[in-house]
Amino acid sequence: MTQVEFTASELDEILLRQKHAYKQDPFMSKEVRVDNLHKLERILKQHQSEICQAIHEDFGSRTVTETSLLEVFTSIESAVDARKKLSKWMKPKRRSTSIWFKPAKNRLIPQPLGSVGIMVPWNYPLMLAISPMVTAMAAGNRIMVKMSENSQRLCRVLANAFAQEFDQTEICFVAETGDTGPTFARLPFDHLIFTGSTATGKKVMAAAAENLTPVTLELGGKSPAIVAKDYPLKKALSRILGGKSYNSGQTCVAPDYLLIPEESLEETIKLAKAIIAKRFAKKEVTELTSIIDEPSYERLMSKLEDAKEKGADVINLLPKSEPNDQTRQMAIHLVVNPTDDMTVLQREIFGPILPIVTYKSLDEVYQYIGERDRPLALYLFTNDKAVKQEVLHSTISGGVAINDVMVHVAQHDLPFGGVGASGIGNYHGRDGFESLSKMKPVMHQSSVTFSSLLLPPYSGFAKRMVNFLVNRKLHLPERSK
Repeated sequence: MTQVEFTASELDEILLRQKHAYKQDPFMSKEVRVDNLHKLERILKQHQSEICQAIHEDFGSRTVTETSLLEVFTSIESAVDARKKLSKWMKPKRRSTSIWFKPAKNRLIPQPLGSVGIMVPWNYPLMLAISPMVTAMAAGNRIMVKMSENSQRLCRVLANAFAQEFDQTEICFVAETGDTGPTFARLPFDHLIFTGSTATGKKVMAAAAENLTPVTLELGGKSPAIVAKDYPLKKALSRILGGKSYNSGQTCVAPDYLLIPEESLEETIKLAKAIIAKRFAKKEVTELTSIIDEPSYERLMSKLEDAKEKGADVINLLPKSEPNDQTRQMAIHLVVNPTDDMTVLQREIFGPILPIVTYKSLDEVYQYIGERDRPLALYLFTNDKAVKQEVLHSTISGGVAINDVMVHVAQHDLPFGGVGASGIGNYHGRDGFESLSKMKPVMHQSSVTFSSLLLPPYSGFAKRMVNFLVNRKLHLPERSK
């Protein structure tokens, strides 16, 4: 069995060995990077069954189909995409040269940073380990991956599988043993990627600051889903409830609350009940993914109880199935007419609970969203071009999907990341490659250069030239009155 539990000194030693290996090969060739990505794909395909079983056991219940779709498939696809585009990403990029310095030439060279640390949450433990790993690997870096305390079985499966293809100077998996997280965050990585809560993200950033380690933080938040008056309500709800069902709502980009026109409330409830009833007409409720652990389950049940006590209508969309305390499985619950003092509107829900907030005008929507922390995602359902433009200009979020939910995360050529309280930095695809590279600016001076005439001590010509450069006439627009 591959070692996954390490002391602080052992983690230091592994990182030192990775940094030494980097110095021996500071610019990993394209061929080696492509081969590493091939190895990663092979690992995921050959160990798919073990991976799905480990995640199922770590959760308590999660179907093979859900894990295969949401994590195995997306992870393999990200590796395939990076492998195909790597030549283009690695190619030096030309930059323009100031007219005063021509014929010099400028370019950017993407150079590996060294060693990248990845701190993985429990909700998508495979994808959120592999996706940043792919971009770190494509950028030519060495990698240490710290898994969640709720992903112990998966951690061991991945560590054993990767050890067959990579040694610790290339990739190392680390299990959480109780206080591993803070120790890991304080290691002097060349870049650190963390996915998790805003509160923990602040601690990770503070720990990384001790070594001036740059960080990418993906922190989630309360992502709104807005249904405009022109959009078919049934279609919108079908997609919103579908996204909320994945992983039982335990997704950082899950729609956290629903904003609908005031006059559509009754129809929304009616349609939501019908959509879920139809989906589960011939399916067992036991196929629902379990809430990850007892504290999380109790937190969600407490949110529902708090909403009821404060006057909201709480509607179980599968009334034949009440939340199961033993398996921690629960269907989607609507919270109708929530108020700001209810806990469902105060922090990210991270579970199968969907508050419904009504609005009279889009101005109310902008104000409502603007008064809260900037979300990781925003979902808008409309076919009106003017509404699309207005919402995009009037709100700010990490990313946007129009007429669907969550699918923007699977677009390899779009950066993924938050803004403000929902995160810092981006990864995925080219943006991830560049985030985990030093985009080194290089200026190549020509044999003949104008600047050689402007060296101290300054001649009369140099003084006249400087005066010309500073005071030459520019074609500026007239000042508006």
